[in-house]
Amino acid sequence: MVKFIEHGLLVFSVTAICLANPANNTSDNRFVEIPVEGNRTQPADLEAKPQSELLDHIKKSADINKYLLYTRQNPDSPQMLKLDDEDSILSSNFDPNVPTAVIIHGWQSQPGYGLGPLLTKALLEKRSTNVILLDWRRLSALDYVSSVSAVPSVGRHVGEFLEYLSALTGAPYSSMHLIGHSLGAHIAGNAGRELGGQTARITGLDPAGPLWNFNSNRLKPSDAVYVEAIHTNGGGLGMIQKVADVDFFPNGGLQQPGCHTTVCNHGRSYELFAASVTNNNLIGRKCSSALQVALDSCKGSELPLGNDDLQKTGSGIYRLNTGRKYPYNA
Repeated sequence: MVKFIEHGLLVFSVTAICLANPANNTSDNRFVEIPVEGNRTQPADLEAKPQSELLDHIKKSADINKYLLYTRQNPDSPQMLKLDDEDSILSSNFDPNVPTAVIIHGWQSQPGYGLGPLLTKALLEKRSTNVILLDWRRLSALDYVSSVSAVPSVGRHVGEFLEYLSALTGAPYSSMHLIGHSLGAHIAGNAGRELGGQTARITGLDPAGPLWNFNSNRLKPSDAVYVEAIHTNGGGLGMIQKVADVDFFPNGGLQQPGCHTTVCNHGRSYELFAASVTNNNLIGRKCSSALQVALDSCKGSELPLGNDDLQKTGSGIYRLNTGRKYPYNA
């Protein structure tokens, strides 16, 4: 099982080493406990064989992905949008003149839990937005290795859907923001890649670590005009190394204040993001090295973590310290 070092100077060394050398990321041990919804973990054997026949069958299904639209006109009851179904989109509340945010859940999850309701509420209260929750539970409900194998197909389908949506309604890619947690972060990357990196922004919320350190399908800086990652459980269930244009490491990126479980640490990424959308209150300081991140000695320029700014730009690694509770001010 993956074990975490929570106190003492050794945690600084582990952070710096993992950031500098992804081969040292312990998330590629064979057996790990991966956080899922309901404040629990699910065991995963990283050397298990994917369920190839089942995956092939589901991937051919027309409803491999479901797209649930929430707007200020229907903040509580979603409207179903469908690829190659004009009426489902044109008769919905989708407005091509406002931003579109696509929220993507992780393994063993679904859109009605965790980040989905939290981010939907934050985004709709901030401004009029087309919030689309991706439902890929048919594949996320499989064993971890099979779900990892499905990520490229799921992401490609998301990209094809957004291409169709844009062509049908005129909604520009420059108004689109893909937001994914854990495996969902890598799905967002694959979706953006399908669109040639044209979407305005991708936010990866503690991108999944197990089986992703050397995986060419993982989230990359080229997947959108601006790609940001928020690392809250790095070096284990999340990735500690840089994967985006800007990588934020709240409290060093391994353990979060007030958290005593991996579920809490992993989920804190989307809680911080939700707070940043509402308050834009979490400010990172640029670091010149991984060691500065680990030692909390960053002295560079400031950049806000998260928020919903579609013109946001930046590069590098950033550290910030947060509080234990919402809105997480230090």
